[in-house]
Amino acid sequence: MPTRHAQVVWSGARDGSGEVRLGSGAGRLRYTFATRFEEEPGSNPEELLAGSLAACFAMSLAGRLTRNNAPPRSLEVRAEATIEKVEGDWTITGVHLHLRGDVPGLERAAFEEHARAAKEGCPVSRALRAVPVSLHLEG
Repeated sequence: MPTRHAQVVWSGARDGSGEVRLGSGAGRLRYTFATRFEEEPGSNPEELLAGSLAACFAMSLAGRLTRNNAPPRSLEVRAEATIEKVEGDWTITGVHLHLRGDVPGLERAAFEEHARAAKEGCPVSRALRAVPVSLHLEG
């Protein structure tokens, strides 16, 4: 099985900056304390975590639906990761998934069941078991 990787280079003290370099060569993302805790443009670890979970969940759900003869036309997932101070330490306190899907011929109850199973079973969800992950179906 493949091993995926990313590299980070941080320069400077708290007022410095870092760059996440994706091992595939697909991108480099700049981040700072201001991109994490303020509104400065750039990325941050929580955004990367949210993106990883959303991507994994969408792939897991698409595979599950396809195996059950209900291939989706499209799945749109938005993930929100929340970071808060808990007992004085910054802590990721949850990730909320918003899902919109176009799955012809599948009843909403079945779609919800598959979505819940995909949320629980995708590899990133399983890696994040210490963090509450919620799911809201839209549309």
